[in-house]
Amino acid sequence: MTPSPPSNGSEPKNPKKKATAEEAVAKKAVAKKAADRKAAAAKKATTKKAAADKAVSKKTAAEKAVPKSAVSKNVKNVKKATAKKAEASAAAPAGPLEVGLSPALDAGDRDRLLHGGHHNPHGVLGAHPAPGGVVFRVFRPYARSVTVVSGELRAALHDDGDGFFSGLLPLREVPAYRLLVTYEGTVQETEDAYRFLPTLGELDLHLIGEGRHEQLWTVLGAHPTTHQGVTGTRFSVWAPNARGVRLAGTFNFWDSAGHPMRSLGSSGVWELFVPGVGEGELYKFDITRPDGSRTLRADPLARRTEVPPATSSVVTASHYEWGDAEWLARRAERPVHEAPFSVYEIHLPSWRPGLTYRQLAEQLPAYVRDLGFTHVELMPVAEHPFGGSWGYQVTGFYAPTARLGGPDDFRFLVDALHRAGIGVLMDWVPAHFPRDDWALAEFDGRPLYEHEDPLRAAHPDWGTLEFDFGRREVRNFLVANAVYWCEEFHIDGLRVDAVASMLYLDYSREPGQWTPNEHGGRENLDAVAFLQEMNATVYRRAPGVVTIAEESTAWDGVTRATHHRGPSGFGGLGFGLKWNMGWMHDSLEYMSKEPVHRRYHHGEMTFSMVYAYSENYVLPISHDEVVHGKGSLVSKMPGDWWQRRANLRAYLGFMWAHPGKQLLFMGQEFAQGAEWSEAHGPDWWLLDPAYGAEPDHRGVRDLVRDLNAVYRTTPALWERDIAPEGFQWVVGDAADDNVLAFLRYDADGVPLLAVSHFSPVVRHDYRLGVPDDVPAWVEVLNTDAERYGGSDVSHAHPVKPEPQPWHARPASIRLTLPPLSTLWLRPA
Repeated sequence: MTPSPPSNGSEPKNPKKKATAEEAVAKKAVAKKAADRKAAAAKKATTKKAAADKAVSKKTAAEKAVPKSAVSKNVKNVKKATAKKAEASAAAPAGPLEVGLSPALDAGDRDRLLHGGHHNPHGVLGAHPAPGGVVFRVFRPYARSVTVVSGELRAALHDDGDGFFSGLLPLREVPAYRLLVTYEGTVQETEDAYRFLPTLGELDLHLIGEGRHEQLWTVLGAHPTTHQGVTGTRFSVWAPNARGVRLAGTFNFWDSAGHPMRSLGSSGVWELFVPGVGEGELYKFDITRPDGSRTLRADPLARRTEVPPATSSVVTASHYEWGDAEWLARRAERPVHEAPFSVYEIHLPSWRPGLTYRQLAEQLPAYVRDLGFTHVELMPVAEHPFGGSWGYQVTGFYAPTARLGGPDDFRFLVDALHRAGIGVLMDWVPAHFPRDDWALAEFDGRPLYEHEDPLRAAHPDWGTLEFDFGRREVRNFLVANAVYWCEEFHIDGLRVDAVASMLYLDYSREPGQWTPNEHGGRENLDAVAFLQEMNATVYRRAPGVVTIAEESTAWDGVTRATHHRGPSGFGGLGFGLKWNMGWMHDSLEYMSKEPVHRRYHHGEMTFSMVYAYSENYVLPISHDEVVHGKGSLVSKMPGDWWQRRANLRAYLGFMWAHPGKQLLFMGQEFAQGAEWSEAHGPDWWLLDPAYGAEPDHRGVRDLVRDLNAVYRTTPALWERDIAPEGFQWVVGDAADDNVLAFLRYDADGVPLLAVSHFSPVVRHDYRLGVPDDVPAWVEVLNTDAERYGGSDVSHAHPVKPEPQPWHARPASIRLTLPPLSTLWLRPA
């Protein structure tokens, strides 16, 4: 409840007349006191002079009799005693303390404080030395009285109206003090927020101004702390266009009037330390815009939020103790592009609907480890207001979504995955943000995080706003955010969403809707510089972390080092991996055709090898391909139910053998028939033994488990993913047969033969050319195996090469190709 203005229910009938009489009495008393003080001062001066003369006379006589060393010692003792007496006098002078009238508060200061437009409240509020003592000024709306408390000192301040209280105390220096604030029905003893020095240092402000504070979250936002020996929370926010910023929250009943923040010079940062405020308190910033209007905003650096649709920020601190030191020490041992890397993509709120982070930690690691994936990729976990955006429209860039628990709960989940030997990737969305009027849009009354040019600011596809990558503070906000997730939550990789929309000024824009860059081109030079800085900073600060670009064009050098220039003249963007969107679209287009028509689309399965080594690729079958009418992966396949599953299994075998890393979205690992919906998640009931078709779905899941198991133990499938020497076609032009065959080699030259047959017939004695230095080949994986739901056409015994040249090779083998299948063979 908000304290009410004073009322005792017994006011006189003519309050004006009574006030006039009381004023006259008060004036007469003040005049009499002034006269008394004047007379006392004159008498004191005369006494002091006589005492001084007497002391001089005594000193002269004493100096003649006492040794010089003794005099020196005596003087030191006197000085020490005097200093102690002065200190005690300043803190709590003896006798009754009279509170004088303080110098009047400037009318402009008073007005700005009342209306939320003051840039330096600490300059007028709090305690300040002044002629005649120390001035105390307090702004406490709704208070009935305010008393300064310091040791034994009690001094009631004068009520100046509108919630202002002040007084001039005859002290020699500002003491440590507290405030006794009386509201109707309650009295609070509290620290004065306006007696504290700033909590941000000069170096922090310099780095913020330069856009180079790589741990920005440690200085901006809300942080419980002990400052000048007092516990509380320090709040700070960047709002350079604001006329004033005040703090509203549960601790002041959402009335921000009594908590104005101070501006820290030209940095644009506003700061306030609030004693007594701790974890769990809700807060927002009450910003006075340049035009004088006000807006209540969530903290851009909030590390915890309310559960949506509520939008307040929450004061928080981490108390989590990590148990993944061994994982972190090992993850940088081998570069990601030379290591096994198969990814299970998850939408956490719908993987098992209703589970919290900690409940997910009980189930998810075991499930992913059983399937053999090396990593999980979490669709965005940063706070977002609309669940239907799946997290891709972020408002709380520094806060894990509160829908599933607190930040330490999310740490618990990441830790559990690490302890199960599973890496954690996270979708990160630095391209744009929603227009919600409590979040980042025109944060301090003018475009701040977004570009000032409306055409550059408005994202044409999603109705959101694009970040102004050319503003150093905005770049800093995003670069530090990437570092934040890696350092604070031990995230092992960031998959950066919508990179193409950042790189091109004309992305989804018609002529006249965009302006060329300074060279006349369509490249967004600011976005290029931002991505290079982000990647360089993350790789420098977080060894073993990988960044992955969702980039759908042929931009040159996405995964090239930032200091290496390419044909376009640009340095590389510096990503570790890039989603191969071309492979995904082409291969799914091929698989969607009836086998009889696939011969006319054969090139769609081989074209990826033309550019396979231009970047470090991930082969993604992501959420985007199984929503919004696109159907699930198995439903894209032609034929009856048996053929659809067989096509899916053959496709997965081809995908796991193809150069590049693998990513598969949840539900596709067991051939879910329905497309994904965030409202209910995967159809887990398909794996219920009581369901008649359960073996069909379990068979596909068993295949995925075996694909991962063989993949992880076969270096030929991952060790030379980015080296052309690691791949050789055996036959890539057998369009009429719907056959693709190729060899993969590890660093020691040990091969694996992959053969995919995308026709629903059995082909006997199919001859393939092979190296002549392998005495026999053994089948290690067959997607047509009976346990996967196939027809079980297989090779139970090693296959020996014949000296007959074939496919430009000195030897060949004859295989029976199962219908709609992929075979993997390696040296016996």
